[in-house]
Amino acid sequence: MSDTSPTNGPHPQILLRFRDLAERYDGILCDIWGVVHNGVRAWPDACDALHRFREAGGRVVLITNAPRPSGPIRAMLDGLKVPHHAYDDIVSSGDLTHAMLAERAGRKAFHLGPERDLGVFEGIDMPLTGADDAELVVNTGLFDDTTETPEDYADMLAAFRARDVEMVCANPDVVVERGDELLYCAGALADAYEALGGRVLWAGKPHPPIYDEALARLATAAGRPVERGRVLAIGDSLRTDLAGAARSGVDALFIASGIHGSELIREDALDLPGLEASFRQADVWPRAVMSRLVW
Repeated sequence: MSDTSPTNGPHPQILLRFRDLAERYDGILCDIWGVVHNGVRAWPDACDALHRFREAGGRVVLITNAPRPSGPIRAMLDGLKVPHHAYDDIVSSGDLTHAMLAERAGRKAFHLGPERDLGVFEGIDMPLTGADDAELVVNTGLFDDTTETPEDYADMLAAFRARDVEMVCANPDVVVERGDELLYCAGALADAYEALGGRVLWAGKPHPPIYDEALARLATAAGRPVERGRVLAIGDSLRTDLAGAARSGVDALFIASGIHGSELIREDALDLPGLEASFRQADVWPRAVMSRLVW
C-alpha cells in the first residue's frame, strides 16, 4: 500500500468506490451503527469492502459507542450475519466505561439506562442504588428509547445536579439509527446534564481514550505499530466519528447515508451544498465522502 499523510480539508473527495482510496491506508477504525449495519440488518456491501481491505493486507478494528462491552457487541454482529472476516477486533464505549467504573469501585451508583447494558458493571464492586442515594450516575441511555425523550428526564437530572452527582456517560452518541428510526442515546442525556452545570465523564468517541485503545488493537492485529497517517476512520456522525478522527490525527471517510441521511441524501444522491454546509458548521472536514461503504 502506498504512502500517505492526513489530508482532511475543505474539499473532500467524493467517492463511488472505496477501492479508489483504500490503497492509501494500512488500518481502518470503522464505526458500526450506520456503516456496517442499521441496528436491524447488516449492509453486505460494507462487510465486503472491509473484507477486501483485509485481503489486501490491511487491518480493521470496529469502534463503537455502544454502552456494552465488546463481547456482547460481537454476539450481536453474529446475529446480524456480519462475517468475522470483515474485521480483526472490536473496541466499544462500554469497554472504556467498564475501566472508568473499575477506578471508582465501592461508590454507590444509579444505573440510568436499560437492563441490557448492565454488563458494564460486571466484575466491579459497585452497589447499585436508587437515584436519591447515588454517589455516581452511570448513564447508558434512556430506560425506553422507543417512547421517551430527554425531556422526560428533566426533573431527575435537576435533582442529580442539585447534589452535584458525577455522571459517567457510556455512549456519547445523541441519536442512533435503528431501522428507519432515529432513537435518543445516552449522549443526549449527558448534554442536558452538562447544560445544567453537571459534571460528566465521557467514554467513547470523539474522546481520545477510545482511539488510543483502538489504535493499540490495530497494532496488535498488524503485528506492528501503524502510523496514524496511514489510518482511516470511517463513520456517519459529524459529532463523534469526524470530530474524533480529527482529534486523533487520522483521516476520515464520511458515510452520508447514516444518521444524517435524511439531511444529506436527496433523491438517492449526495446533497453536495448540504454536505459542505454541515462540515463547515461542525468544523470537521473528512478526507472523502461516500453515500454507503462499497468496495
